[in-house]
Amino acid sequence: MRDDHCVVSTPKARLAAVSKQDVAITVALGDGIGPEITRATLRMLEAAGARIAPEFIDIGEQVYLAGHSAGIQPDAWDSLRRTKVFLKGPVTTPSGAGYKSLNVTIRKTLGLYANVRPCISYAPFVATQSPNMNVVIVRENEEDLYAGIEHRQTDEVYQCLKLISRPGCERIIRYAFEYARSHGRKKVTCMVKDNIMKMTDGLFYRVFQEIGAEYPEIMQDRYIIDIGSARLATRPEQFDVVVTTNLYGDIISDIAAEVSGSIGLAGSANIGEHVAMFEAIHGSAPDIAGQGIANPSGLLLAAVMMLVHIRQADVAERIHNAWLRTIEDGVLTADVAGNASQAVSTEAFTQAVIARLGQEPQHFARVRYQNAEASIQAATAQHAARPTARKLLIGVDVFLHHKPIASDRLAEQLCKLSTEFLQLQMITNRGVKVWPQGFPETFCTDHWRCRFVARDEHSSIRFGAVIQLLQRLSEAGFDVIKTENLCSFDGERGFALGQGQ
Repeated sequence: MRDDHCVVSTPKARLAAVSKQDVAITVALGDGIGPEITRATLRMLEAAGARIAPEFIDIGEQVYLAGHSAGIQPDAWDSLRRTKVFLKGPVTTPSGAGYKSLNVTIRKTLGLYANVRPCISYAPFVATQSPNMNVVIVRENEEDLYAGIEHRQTDEVYQCLKLISRPGCERIIRYAFEYARSHGRKKVTCMVKDNIMKMTDGLFYRVFQEIGAEYPEIMQDRYIIDIGSARLATRPEQFDVVVTTNLYGDIISDIAAEVSGSIGLAGSANIGEHVAMFEAIHGSAPDIAGQGIANPSGLLLAAVMMLVHIRQADVAERIHNAWLRTIEDGVLTADVAGNASQAVSTEAFTQAVIARLGQEPQHFARVRYQNAEASIQAATAQHAARPTARKLLIGVDVFLHHKPIASDRLAEQLCKLSTEFLQLQMITNRGVKVWPQGFPETFCTDHWRCRFVARDEHSSIRFGAVIQLLQRLSEAGFDVIKTENLCSFDGERGFALGQGQ
């Protein structure tokens, strides 16, 4: 086992000064099993001599139900922005419409762009089919479908916008390479679906190639996310550091944690330029709350990452080594114990770790932490300025809510409404070209994309031409639900072709 497997370094973080004084941290007990495992974690930190001063905030289910739609109150934000370090127990989002994920809200509001999740096997003491697994998932934390921009557009169709930015790609990919370089990792793997989403995922992979060229000593490869997920589940030893976008990272980090032995053993760090949050990756498990059987290991290992972050590596080593010795000694909670009759309670597990403080593991390598922050901090602070592209408006996609009809009939009506500047080029339904030369086998809904392009393909148009077209469509009784401008950037098409176009 590598001795660096839970080190997290923070670019440009405003860390507390290195001293023997306590560092203020914000703590939320959370919901479900959250209070049990958070209190247990704090007891282990205290016993190990962690130099922290917790200040507690209320977040989660009760705050939602009290009328705070974000699940967090204003004074809690004040604490987070003041301490800049957050140890968070798992929270419950109430069922029903209208409640947004608090985790996503915190990550995006505080700019926590990097989600770092080490997934490690603890064989033979925790059952796993992958005894040599030691993978770090570096997940982009702010963009992608988690932007949460969704709309109902017609009776039958809903949409969710996938947003990928070049600065977001550059920041997370450079973080992954710097993490690998600083922690002795040999390979970084990019996982995308750029064979389908050629512009969004395509951008992520292009940036991976660009930045990867600056790290020739690190092996690099790419997997399409579907086969990559399958390989991660069956051959995790092939991977070292994996960098990917938000949704894919959320999925594969849970897969990797479960493959390693249990999702209950995995902690994570959410790293930003100003603030960092540390949490277990599992949920609040209300079905076992209050029974005294919850496993605090995921949150404890997240707290170890927090201690490294606030430059208390000595305490982090003391706790982590004691935890490894506890696992070696067969002291396990019910979620990972091979024999349920031998499982210990949350309290007994906590006491066992405390009793082993100062001891070292015998089977696993002794954990040693080094401050690798300086190199990552210097590298990720760089944001290369790029020249502004020459952007030209060359057409518009007009989305219509219209009952399913023969596409030729719809095209006939729309062609009559074309203007002196814009003409109908294509109609798609759910992305598939249905005109010209559509097929009767294609299933259509009431959601149509009608692409109008400049009559002179070598010239651009003004937005007034789009307005003129929309006016004609409106006067003809068409229900326009959305438009997307079609632009070129330095002569390169800035939009995808229709499927079959």
